[in-house]
Amino acid sequence: MAASVHLFPTCVCLVLLCRLPAAVCSRRDVLELGDADFDYLATEHETMLVKFYAPWCGHCKKLAPEFDRAATRLKGNVRLAKVDCTTHSETCGRFGVSGYPTLKIFRYGRDSAPYDGPRTAEGIYQYMKKQTGPDSVLLRTKEDLQAFVNNYDASIVGVFSGADGSRLAEFLNAAGLLREQFRFAHSTDLQLAEDHGIHSECVLLFRPPRLSNTFEDSLVVFKDYLTIGSLRRFIRDHIYGLCPHMTLENRDRLRVRDLLTAYYDLDYHHNVRGSNYWRNRVMKVASKYGGRGLTYSVANKKDFLSELEDDFGLGTSDGGELPFVTIRTRLGHKYTMREEFTRDGQSLERFLDDYFAGRLKRYVKSEPVPERNTADVKMVVAESFDDVVNDPDKDVLIQFYSPSCPHCKKLEPVYRELAHTVTPLFFNFTSAAVTLPPSHYFYCMCDPK
Repeated sequence: MAASVHLFPTCVCLVLLCRLPAAVCSRRDVLELGDADFDYLATEHETMLVKFYAPWCGHCKKLAPEFDRAATRLKGNVRLAKVDCTTHSETCGRFGVSGYPTLKIFRYGRDSAPYDGPRTAEGIYQYMKKQTGPDSVLLRTKEDLQAFVNNYDASIVGVFSGADGSRLAEFLNAAGLLREQFRFAHSTDLQLAEDHGIHSECVLLFRPPRLSNTFEDSLVVFKDYLTIGSLRRFIRDHIYGLCPHMTLENRDRLRVRDLLTAYYDLDYHHNVRGSNYWRNRVMKVASKYGGRGLTYSVANKKDFLSELEDDFGLGTSDGGELPFVTIRTRLGHKYTMREEFTRDGQSLERFLDDYFAGRLKRYVKSEPVPERNTADVKMVVAESFDDVVNDPDKDVLIQFYSPSCPHCKKLEPVYRELAHTVTPLFFNFTSAAVTLPPSHYFYCMCDPK
């Protein structure tokens, strides 16, 4: 019995000792850089991900354990580092850091590109693993080419007549600048191009085999004069095709244009055929509306649940097994298709007809319109904003406020007294997520702008 009494605390000590090194090692795997040593230490690493942060930043604190775990997994392949901008402001200013945390990819000390990937340990690991190796992979045989293009992502392949030509050099320069976003390979065997019906130097864009369809070609040939700019434009205009798979990584690039997205249980890793079933129906409809300024995509709704709820008011049960469809414009206008997605695509066609005809009502996240609104300071919500504030027959002073904001509370009696004594209509607009001092705007009926 006495032995067991002494054994228990010993076991506790052993457990603690076993756990400590993992946390310590994880932190030590992140290199700490500063004004004095950033340049010479960064140049020692082929690829490095640097986190610029401030110790007081809440987002930085949330990212720290994920960043540390990713550093441990990437050890030996990609180095992860951090710079405390509160004590090393010169370095942070030199690289244009204006918010925290800011993540940047460096190659031999050169600022190569901003990091726009996920911010979880697994996401950072997967994203940065792709950044290792050469900017462009050398392909020697047809088997090499087939293996390279048979990938989950699209592939850009340059085929040239020799290793010392200016076109190959320009292609490699472009690959160095764009490798964070796209996959590049090159070959000096023209036979690889001839196998695809091309009898001269060329650049070939292979779309992913999983997205192959009957509405567009899987292979696109670059035919312009080769420069970094012209190749960049070619990739931008053709790599996604008629209806790409939108992910958390490429959504910002797709949303530079007005974009329709169909969300459903899409899974190209385990169910390619099922994923393409609904995509093909979107593409069939999209092909009828080409050239009208709207682009199209499909996405896994599980990846965008919080965004769909916040931006479109759609819950997890909306749509069921059927896709639900949204449109987000470059100006931030949002629309949702309320009719059930039919397998013949006719409901989607009706939705698009209404959109192009201007008959759709924009979605706005709004509180209910007040049933009684007779006080001196009236309430306006998002749904009633245009009708009330932009009424050309009224002068309106509107305050955007948060009930929890101390500045707003201090101003409230002054604002109400003023509303009682002067002519313009006074309104409050609740901005619950904003904790800044209250903002006021006066809308004059003589100039509603």
